Amino acid sequence: MEVAVLGGGAAGFFAAISCKQNYPAAKVVLYEKTEKLLAKVKVSGGGRCNVTHACFTVSQLVKSYPRGEKFLRKSFEQFNTTDTIKWFESRGVKLKTEADGRMFPVTDSSQTIIDCLESEAQNLGVLVKTSSAVTGIEKVENGFLLKFSESNKKQVDKLIIATGGSPKPEGFLWLQKLGHRIEAPVPSLFTFNIPDNDITSLMGVAVENATVWIEKTKLKQQGPVLVTHWGLSGPAVLKLSSFGARVLSDMNYNFKVHVNWLGELNEEEARLKIAEELQTSNQKKISNTKPFDIPNRLWLYLLNKSGIGEETRWTELKKENRNRLINFLTNHEFEVKGKTTFKEEFVTCGGISLSDVNPQTMQSLVCPGLYFAGEVLDIDGITGGFNFQAAWTTGFIAGKISSTA
Repeated sequence: MEVAVLGGGAAGFFAAISCKQNYPAAKVVLYEKTEKLLAKVKVSGGGRCNVTHACFTVSQLVKSYPRGEKFLRKSFEQFNTTDTIKWFESRGVKLKTEADGRMFPVTDSSQTIIDCLESEAQNLGVLVKTSSAVTGIEKVENGFLLKFSESNKKQVDKLIIATGGSPKPEGFLWLQKLGHRIEAPVPSLFTFNIPDNDITSLMGVAVENATVWIEKTKLKQQGPVLVTHWGLSGPAVLKLSSFGARVLSDMNYNFKVHVNWLGELNEEEARLKIAEELQTSNQKKISNTKPFDIPNRLWLYLLNKSGIGEETRWTELKKENRNRLINFLTNHEFEVKGKTTFKEEFVTCGGISLSDVNPQTMQSLVCPGLYFAGEVLDIDGITGGFNFQAAWTTGFIAGKISSTA
């Protein structure tokens, strides 16, 4: 039996390794169209590789996937975070957990993960061929005919596709020709551009617990927010962009976003905190005594926005200025015009419709003998190692190449 795996990324390597482990006598060949293998692994997590996330219950884990939650529930029963950790540690790669739950190799180097995957594939006898772009696939009676050029064609028994996402629908046409439905790709995991807004003067300021929501939608997230030189970023914003990927695309990335810099505190609770501060710090300068756990630079900025001078004392605070300050603290409105891709970790939602794939085998329901793994599927997770976990899981399952659909 000969199995071809298309795509030399995380899902492709994991699928090829899994396949060779399940079928040692099979010829397993991994084809990568470029000269580079595991390119996304290399740049992930700032070059450290965010392997997975310390979330160990399937019901909780699936909630981090805006697309694929229901589908992955069955898949994670076969291979989940615990299995990922065991897999790498049994091959000498220890992982560590950071405060936010992200898991990295203890070496803090993505090269550790790359070396592990390449070494495992080599030891098992997986053949890896780079600069090998498949230009066409034809379903034949006993398998698939892969076309590399007019004169170079190859027939295989089983085929695993792990070619990743595509920013444009045309990138999926070759799979559509095999009978698969395609969910239109749109960007996910992006930051919000807020041009010509003086909030950008606070570049580098991070608020540990803010609430962010999109006007005229139900989209809302809570968590860290980072001010950048172009606008707003940080986990809360990235989660919002991920869960709202299609809605924000429909808005052409022009919308109003609101920020409560105080996280869970509402307007009335903020008003009470300020009233308490008036009682205890009446002769102190407002700029020197803040009743909220937010960065000093942000506090001074919001005072200025509210018309409150740095020399103003609490006893001198006017009702009008107090109301403005409370509004900026709990309901700061920004006009978003456009987006910026989050680092090099470009993620799209969209791809092969999950209704065309068996979640327990990763086999196509419309083209028997064909399997999918990774971001080519309409699966994407929020930032924090969840996209790699989906790659390991779907790759592991696809490599079993079950004989039933």
